[in-house]
Amino acid sequence: MFIVPTLIRGSTIQGVGVFSVTPIPAGMVIWEYTTGVDWTVTPQEMASFPEPFQASLRRYSYLAESGNYVLCGDNAKFMNHSDKPNCDDRGSHTIAAWDIGAGEELTCDYRSFDVEFDGSEFVAEVAVMR
Repeated sequence: MFIVPTLIRGSTIQGVGVFSVTPIPAGMVIWEYTTGVDWTVTPQEMASFPEPFQASLRRYSYLAESGNYVLCGDNAKFMNHSDKPNCDDRGSHTIAAWDIGAGEELTCDYRSFDVEFDGSEFVAEVAVMR
């Protein structure tokens, strides 16, 4: 769950993104896994859901090293990938990698926490959007 105020709006990265409402100082924890807000879904539970719900759930969740999917229950599910992200994911929490200005898009490196992310789908989607 985000610990800082955010909003969702159009993004040049992936069409929709999450943006800071206020300035965020470098090193500040901005997100942490919060039971009851963020959900863990086992692979067996994922497989039990009908399509197209599975595809939608996979789009907004990530496969953690634990082998379970994690779905952020707030705006965090709209964070976009960047090879040079302004947020640093450290296990169960995310910190600001440097000072982030109000109105700036919050980005993360999916490779640091999503074992399924290889970037090829992301690159293809961005190419289609441009």
